[in-house]
Amino acid sequence: MNRRQQIVRLLLRYRNSGVFSGIVLDGELPRLGKQPGTGDPTQFVTDLEALGTTFVKLGQLLSTRPDMIPQEYVTALERMQEQVAPVPVEHIRTVIEEDLGAPVSKLFLWFDPEPLGCASIAQVHRAELHDGRQVAIKVQKPDIAAQLRSDIGVLRSFASAADHLTRVGRKVRFSDWLDEFAKTLRMELDYEAEAASLERFGRHLAPYPELWVPQPVGSLCSRRVLTMDLVPGVRVDAIADVRRTEQPMLPLAAALVRGYLDQIFVHGEIHADPHPGNLRVTPDGRLAIFDLGMVAHVPPRLREHLLKLLFAAVDGRGEEVADEIIAISTRLEDYDEERHLRETGQMIARYAASGTVSEGHVVLEIVRIATASNLRTPPELSLLGKALLNLEGVCRLLAPELNTRNVVEQQLQHVVRARLRKSLSRANLASEAMELQQLLRDGPRRMFDILSLLAENRLQMKVTGLEESRLMENIQKVANRIAAGLITAALLLSSVLLMQVPTRYTLFGYPAFAIVLFLLGVVVGVGLIFSSLLFDRRTRSREREERGHR
Repeated sequence: MNRRQQIVRLLLRYRNSGVFSGIVLDGELPRLGKQPGTGDPTQFVTDLEALGTTFVKLGQLLSTRPDMIPQEYVTALERMQEQVAPVPVEHIRTVIEEDLGAPVSKLFLWFDPEPLGCASIAQVHRAELHDGRQVAIKVQKPDIAAQLRSDIGVLRSFASAADHLTRVGRKVRFSDWLDEFAKTLRMELDYEAEAASLERFGRHLAPYPELWVPQPVGSLCSRRVLTMDLVPGVRVDAIADVRRTEQPMLPLAAALVRGYLDQIFVHGEIHADPHPGNLRVTPDGRLAIFDLGMVAHVPPRLREHLLKLLFAAVDGRGEEVADEIIAISTRLEDYDEERHLRETGQMIARYAASGTVSEGHVVLEIVRIATASNLRTPPELSLLGKALLNLEGVCRLLAPELNTRNVVEQQLQHVVRARLRKSLSRANLASEAMELQQLLRDGPRRMFDILSLLAENRLQMKVTGLEESRLMENIQKVANRIAAGLITAALLLSSVLLMQVPTRYTLFGYPAFAIVLFLLGVVVGVGLIFSSLLFDRRTRSREREERGHR
C-alpha cells in the first residue's frame, strides 16, 4: 500500500505537467521537438530516481518514446543517472560463488574489490583469468529481481485502470506498453541472454573490422553473472582533439551506421540504446560496442514493412509511407485517414526536399502523426526511430562531417542484396520447392472438385461470423437490458399503485412495501444507465479497432 501511495502521489503531481502532452487528442498536430510542457522535467527525473530501480528503468524506456512525451522531458530522461551507492563486495562475491559454484579465488587469478561502475541493477568489477585474459564481471545485485517484479505488478493495475477510464489510455494502450517494458526488464535481468546477444552481434558485425564486440566467457556466465572481455579505451563523447589528428573517426562512424542497419534489417535485432556510454574507441583504433541488455527482435514480415517504409521515405513517396504504417498498425475508433495521409505526405515531402532532417526524426515524426490520427503503431517502430536518432548523435560526436543520409541510402541497397541472398539459401529454396510440389500435386484434384460441385449446383459458402460467440454475447446483453428495463418499469409502476393501498407498516409516511419496490426500481434503473454509459463505449472502441490495409 505504501508503494501504491508513492505512485499515486507521483501521478497526481504530474497530471497536468505535460508529461504525456506529446499524445495529441484534438487540434493541430505539433512538430516533433516543438511541444512545450508545463512541468519541470528535471524535477520529474529526480522524483523517478527517488522511487528506485524500476522507475529509473521506466524513465529510460520513456526516453525512447518521444512520440508520447515532449522533447524536453526526453532530453532530461536521457541524462538520467543511476546515482546509487555500491553494494559491499562481500555481497557481490556471494552472488558470484552461488551462481558459478566455486570461490572467487579459484575462478579468477585476481579480482578487484573496487567496482568499475555501479548501476541500480548491476555492479561491474575488473578481474583477470588464470590465462591472463582481462575481463569485466557484471554482477546482478541481490534481491533486485523480486523488487522489480513487485513494482511491475503494482504498475500493471494502474495501467489497466488508465486503459479503461481515460482517452489517452484507449489510444496508447498502457497495458501493452507495460508488457513490453516488463519483457525488456526480464531480458535485462537475464545475463545469459545478454551473453548470447554479445556472441550474435560479434558474428553479425564481423564483416566490419572497424567494429568490435567484446565476447563473453561462457563457463563464467549465469543468469546473474556476466563475464566478458574488458573494454579499454575512451567514450565517444570524450575523444581528445589530439586523438582525432592521429586517427580519422569518419570510417568508424560510417561502419557503425552500416553495421546497425544490417543488424536491424538483415538479422532482425534492434539494440535500443546505442548511446555514448555503450561505445568506446579502443587503443587499437576500433569502436567497441557493449551493454546489449536491451535488444528487441523484429519479426521478418514487420522487417519487410519497415524496410519498405524507409525506402519510400528516402524517395519522398509519402502515400506509400502512410500505406506501410497502416499495414503494421491498429486503426482505433475515429481514425482520421485523410489527416494521416495529408500530414504524412507533407512531412515526407519536407524530408525529401531538405538535407538536414535526420532519419530518426522522420521515423519518430511518422509515429507522432499516426498516434494523433488514432493509429496505434507497433513499439518496434519507435525503437527503430530512437535507435537511428541515437546513432546520428553518436556519429556527430565521432565525425560531424559524415553525411548520414548518404550512408543510409547506400546501405539500404546493400541490405536488399543481403536479404535476397539470404532468401536464396538452400533451406529457403528447399522449403519453396516443397510448397510448389504440394501445389502441383494437389492443385488439379482440388480444381476438379470445385468444378464438379459447381456443375452439380452443390457449391456452398459457409459464413461463420453469425455463429461467433461475440454476436451471441451481444444479443444476450441486449435481451438482458430489455428485461432489466421492463422489470424496472414494472417495479416503479407497481410501487405507484401500491402507494394508494392503506397499510399499518409505513416508511417515511408511505406504505413500506411500496417504498421498497420504488427504491429497488430506482437502483436497478440507475445501474442500467451507468452500465450502458460506461461499458458500451468501451466495447464500441474495442470492436472498431482494425488491423491491416485500408
